[in-house]
Amino acid sequence: MTTHFITAEIDLQETPTELEKAITAELDKQGEPLRWAITAVDAQTGKATVEAVVTKTED
Repeated sequence: MTTHFITAEIDLQETPTELEKAITAELDKQGEPLRWAITAVDAQTGKATVEAVVTKTED
């Protein structure tokens, strides 16, 4: 198992619940999220920058 620091851009959603689901879905593609945080929001582009720590199981 390895730990990775990743950064992802997520489209802003209508509600905080929808935004959390979108973030979780994107992070699940990268591995098992341990923790994450929204570190920036660009209202002009409608994107949120998310930084996360994920674990991956080596095959």
